[in-house]
Amino acid sequence: MESFNPNRLLKEQFVSNLTGSSKLEIFSLITNLSILILIRRCIGFNRIHNGYPKKDDNVAGAVKSFRAYVAVLLIDYLCIAVPYILYLTVLAEWTYWSTILMLLLLFFLKTFDRNRPSLLQEGGVNSIRDDITSYRVSMMLATCFSILAVDFKIFPRRYAKTETYGTSLMDLGVGSFVVSNALVSRQARGIANMTLSRGLRSTSPLIILGFARLVSTSSVNYQVHVGEYGVHWNFFFTLAAVAILTLIVNIRPKYCGILGSSILIAYQALLLCGLNKYLLSDERKSDIFSQNKEGIFSIFGYWGMYLLGVRMGSYAFFGDNTDTMLKTKKSARTRVWSLCIFFWLLTLLLDWYVEAASRRMCNMAYVSLILAFNLQVLAIVMMFDCVPGCKSSAMEQAFSRNMLASFLLANVLTGLVNLSIDTLSASSISALAILFVYAFVLCFVVGIADFLGMKLKFW
Repeated sequence: MESFNPNRLLKEQFVSNLTGSSKLEIFSLITNLSILILIRRCIGFNRIHNGYPKKDDNVAGAVKSFRAYVAVLLIDYLCIAVPYILYLTVLAEWTYWSTILMLLLLFFLKTFDRNRPSLLQEGGVNSIRDDITSYRVSMMLATCFSILAVDFKIFPRRYAKTETYGTSLMDLGVGSFVVSNALVSRQARGIANMTLSRGLRSTSPLIILGFARLVSTSSVNYQVHVGEYGVHWNFFFTLAAVAILTLIVNIRPKYCGILGSSILIAYQALLLCGLNKYLLSDERKSDIFSQNKEGIFSIFGYWGMYLLGVRMGSYAFFGDNTDTMLKTKKSARTRVWSLCIFFWLLTLLLDWYVEAASRRMCNMAYVSLILAFNLQVLAIVMMFDCVPGCKSSAMEQAFSRNMLASFLLANVLTGLVNLSIDTLSASSISALAILFVYAFVLCFVVGIADFLGMKLKFW
């Protein structure tokens, strides 16, 4: 099947042996996307999409409502997707200046209309929900845009996944997906967990997706960086494993932090005792375990990360055994900032004195780094109350309701692009055009699916 992907080896080498970027630069990139979403909310025109056509609506009314929704979706695409793709590519060398300019623009928009009442006075539960939605979507969009952009030369190599130790933009993707789901999970909300049999049934689609990805990539000779998860392992298997372990060890949210910390400490101790050298080595025996050592052992890191995310979600936003947000946004924001500062300090200590962050092993420093980054993005989003009572944009709501499906669609589109063209030889203009079209298709397919009430959820 070499004809499907003749440049497989070149593409694998293009994303191998990389060392990443500075934590400050990655923070600026993620902050830019959060600010874009906040600016979009400040501009307004978000309310049009709130009402879907009712069953008794006539055809003309339904068409009008759909056209209004598409118009809002187009504004979202132009205000969020297009600028961020530019930040990831042609504006990559001006990241810090872009962040400063975006912050100034955000403050200008916030103070432009002084007659608007402060959302802090309202203390609305919906405000916190919208902030969480903006945070979750910002992390997902950064991941979806990056997985295709990384295959083009216009995407800086320092943003691609690191080989062993280090920090990069794409290193945040998998961990952020786990954390963003843990913060709003059933466990974090204090909802009674599913039975083991029902939980296994709900997890089975993840396993099916994992095997589907394995078969599809093998059948078309698609490039796969073995050092990421192993020969056969992939992201969906990791999600399924974390979900199954959480079902088997069923504990209350207030104990998840203790269990998660214990797992991470024990796993880090094993790494320091020599497991890290084994995981980072190129040695692979013929057995399945050795072939997929990175993916199998990193499960412990992701499981600990998920449990900590559950505890933080329960602590910052939800009460015990309730399905409601904390009543005051000030209280939630204070807790988020406290956790953010704590995990940033912990990350620096672990990075300096224990072991540098490694996505490949999902060690303790990496887990702390992911938690710090995610809490930082959430804290920034919660700082600015631009439009009182205004809900998140259409694109944010759509991606939030179909997080895993959005990621799956992004992977399918990325695969189609890679099999259709030689991304390594594409010019800067061609690469930008392809990325813009890719983002357009992704945003509008996810948005229209949400408009039609379609929802795909496995977590």
